[in-house]
Amino acid sequence: MSAGRKSGWRLALRYGVMAVFAGLYIFPFVIEVGNSFKSDPAATAHALDPIPNPVDLTAWKQIFGIGAAASVTDFPRWLFNSAFLSITITVGRVFLDSLAGYALARLQFHGRRLVFAFVIATLAVPGVVLLIPKFLMLKQLGMFNSYQGMILPMLVDATGIFLMRQFFLQVPVSLEEAGRVDGASIWQVYWRIVLPVVRPGLLTLLILSFQGSWNEFQFYEIATISPKYFTLNTGLANIVGGGLSAGNQFPLKLGAATLTVLPIAVLFFMLQKYIRPGGMAGAVKG
Repeated sequence: MSAGRKSGWRLALRYGVMAVFAGLYIFPFVIEVGNSFKSDPAATAHALDPIPNPVDLTAWKQIFGIGAAASVTDFPRWLFNSAFLSITITVGRVFLDSLAGYALARLQFHGRRLVFAFVIATLAVPGVVLLIPKFLMLKQLGMFNSYQGMILPMLVDATGIFLMRQFFLQVPVSLEEAGRVDGASIWQVYWRIVLPVVRPGLLTLLILSFQGSWNEFQFYEIATISPKYFTLNTGLANIVGGGLSAGNQFPLKLGAATLTVLPIAVLFFMLQKYIRPGGMAGAVKG
């Protein structure tokens, strides 16, 4: 067998193994989507069959309260809450984390290393350990069961600060010095010169922040008690835990679960082409 033929077989085998593992990861999502278009008895009896036969839109009509299928839950409200909180928190994190990261990377002030050490130490603390202190602080500040209480504690993230600091450290100091020679202030250097260079870092932080706030469950669970503040995750947990009156309601639950996944998938596929190795080098050369 020639070397070229051996190389072709190895490449085919490699792609075959990758296709198998990709199928294993994708199949649960296919099951989820397929069962959301079935009736409740059909989904219960044939849960592993991804093809709905016949197609039943009752679950999706219940989710959005369309036609005769009354909405048994408040999915439109949950969807609004998830979108509103995620967008607000993402915008805040991208702005504030980048500001803090730039300050720790470039500005000279007393205690800078100590502040950065505290940021790193925060990363070592499990989030579940801080749930009760956060709950007590929200109660004391009068922000429990409110949008303010759900947003403000999540506007700054230690991981985002660390990430942006590392990106800012890669920016040549000569770019900032050139801006200062032209009379730019610290804010102008940060906003007009440095931020465009670290665009790959900003996009990475944007994806991580949106994903984290969209998928957040534990903090929202202890920060609110009223159903009007339910997100898709907390609302879904409520109906899975027995919030529905009758039946397994698998199509309804899986349809709601699908809604929680789609925005993250769409955002990732839209922005992944901007996050690539060499993005920083290309920006600096330009």
